[in-house]
Amino acid sequence: MSQHQFQPDLPPPANTVGVVGWLRKNLFNGPANSLLTIVLGYFALSLLWYTFDWAILKADWVGTTRDACSREGACWVFISVRWEQFMYGFYPQAELWRPRLFYATLAIFVALLAYERTPKRLWIWLFFVNIYPFIAAGLLYGGVFGLEVVETHKWGGLLVTLIIALVGIIVSLPIGVALALGRRSEMPIIRSICTVYIEVWRGVPLITVLFMASVMLPLFFSEGVETDKLIRALIGVVMFSAAYMAEVIRGGLQAIPKGQYEAADALGLTYWKKMGLIVLPQALKITIPSIVNTFIGLFKDTSLVLIIGMFDVLGIGQAANTDPEWLGFATESYVFVALVFWVFCFGMSRYSIWLENKLHTGHKR
Repeated sequence: MSQHQFQPDLPPPANTVGVVGWLRKNLFNGPANSLLTIVLGYFALSLLWYTFDWAILKADWVGTTRDACSREGACWVFISVRWEQFMYGFYPQAELWRPRLFYATLAIFVALLAYERTPKRLWIWLFFVNIYPFIAAGLLYGGVFGLEVVETHKWGGLLVTLIIALVGIIVSLPIGVALALGRRSEMPIIRSICTVYIEVWRGVPLITVLFMASVMLPLFFSEGVETDKLIRALIGVVMFSAAYMAEVIRGGLQAIPKGQYEAADALGLTYWKKMGLIVLPQALKITIPSIVNTFIGLFKDTSLVLIIGMFDVLGIGQAANTDPEWLGFATESYVFVALVFWVFCFGMSRYSIWLENKLHTGHKR
């Protein structure tokens, strides 16, 4: 009886694998798609070349006055002249070392917390959340350790944007978790209070919240008690963001199978142990994309503080555009501001994707 000898598999055709295979499958898999790819590719390359030519090749980079912008491209001299205002607002020149130190320490903390193998990372996180904000506030505002007081109306630019975003993100998350748990509580009073809070704040635009925080909030304090405008804006942003965060967390809680709750009850765990050890870790993991999406929206919404007289990085750009000596360079200003927002939002998005993949344990389909 003869034995069959199987020949080794032949490699696939060269035009079906690799870059060529990808192009044939996705861009040139038919006459119509090939024509559409060529037309769209032409317009895309033309736009990219025009942008590169305007922003890089024909741009002016060095100078201190408007006369330095003599070419046909972008005038980045305008950004370099206004750099300190974009970064620090109207912070006193002699005290700029303080916001610079804040930026440096913030970058160090973010790097340490983002690196997975950082020793004592939990303790660093607890210090960053509970102690560092007070140190940063004392450093920037002054009045302690012999530092000169710098009123918050002199703050601006990226400094205000980061402060509002960081405080809103860090504070709204635990409040949102508490509201989500309260809305699913079996106690009618707690459930009703949380539901009313969430629905009221989600039904009001952030612009209205900022106006209310700036104008109406002082009416609730005793006579003679004054609150800083930045503090009022922070309170409004936190209360607004917490309502949206609560609904995101509630969606994660509802996605947890009922068997997880029953298993925790069968083990005799208390309510807080059940939530803290079993339910919430799974809910937060599932809702990472939605949580980060809310954070990104909050970061972009910081530009709305301009309507209550606070100059974030966008507000500084708009103020710079009205300078008679630099009229006509609004495009460079808005491009720079857009780039700043994109860098931070893209960084948060990529980190959330990395964190989601790291914590993936089978929920992804």
